[in-house]
Amino acid sequence: MYMQQPIRINQIELKNRLVMPPMATSSTKDGRVNEKILNYYSEKSAGGYIGLIITEHSYVNAQGIANPGQMSISRDSDIEGLAQLVQVIHQNGTKVIAQINHAGSAASRKVTGMVTISASAVLNEGLTGKNGELPEAMTKEQIAQIIEDFSAAARRAKKAGFDGVEIHSAHGYLLNQFYSPLTNKREDEYGVATMEGRLKLHHEIIQAVRETVGNDFLVALRLGGCDYTEGGSTIEDSVAAAVLLESYGIDLLDVSGGMNGYMIRDSKDPGYFSDMTEQIKKKAAIPVVLTGGITDIDSAEELLITGKADLIGVGRAILKDSLWAKKMMEWQQS
Repeated sequence: MYMQQPIRINQIELKNRLVMPPMATSSTKDGRVNEKILNYYSEKSAGGYIGLIITEHSYVNAQGIANPGQMSISRDSDIEGLAQLVQVIHQNGTKVIAQINHAGSAASRKVTGMVTISASAVLNEGLTGKNGELPEAMTKEQIAQIIEDFSAAARRAKKAGFDGVEIHSAHGYLLNQFYSPLTNKREDEYGVATMEGRLKLHHEIIQAVRETVGNDFLVALRLGGCDYTEGGSTIEDSVAAAVLLESYGIDLLDVSGGMNGYMIRDSKDPGYFSDMTEQIKKKAAIPVVLTGGITDIDSAEELLITGKADLIGVGRAILKDSLWAKKMMEWQQS
């Protein structure tokens, strides 16, 4: 039973291979953790049947807010509430890492009161880019500030007691906008001429985060490896990116979609991002999380047995039924 096997990632021991991936609850009006959020994560982690929870994406600065109800990790005053959230999940015997994010051109001036920014002045036509605002291409000074903001967010996560952080580079948000040829038209060292250029900002953020949190803190990255769109990033790109990200010091790679978001049109097979993870695992040694349409334990087990991934993310099934993990794990042991 592969799903029941523990796995060690950096200094963290996970009791099994089940991951609850980040899913936005949009439950706060001021970015702060509230009772509704605490109750939600307490309910999902009850019984300790989930090996790892990755909390919903939290913005690293106010210009990068993705939606009005999003959690914040942009202020030192957020630490107290985040620490309460960690305590709730840890009390249920589950490890937890914080997903940190900047929305880039998926942000809206109506929400942030600021101009939108991105790798280039290109309209974000992906799943998240619904505001129709043309962003400004980021300057080197703005890039330097973003690196500092991600580093500060990681510091807050560690101080709050999280077991690690996950840097968000998927679903059409800022770092994904640098990675994708659809939104990155730069001709400088951050441009798409090379994979190193497309991932230069990632590299700099990872370095800054590592310097802040140390080598014994889990640092994951969610990669929107393929856009599944003509002219966008490809499966081959995702493999090349994974190899580089491993060399940059990432402990865990969480694979998802790019500008297409977290789903693939007309794809209903369990683990529909396995076309990427299977190829990535042939070239990269770091553990890989696979999500996408997995709703039963047999499918999860099969994906692990056949080498498609090291951990399985189950989102919507757990969202719909907080007892899903308990039912599936106990059923498999019976």
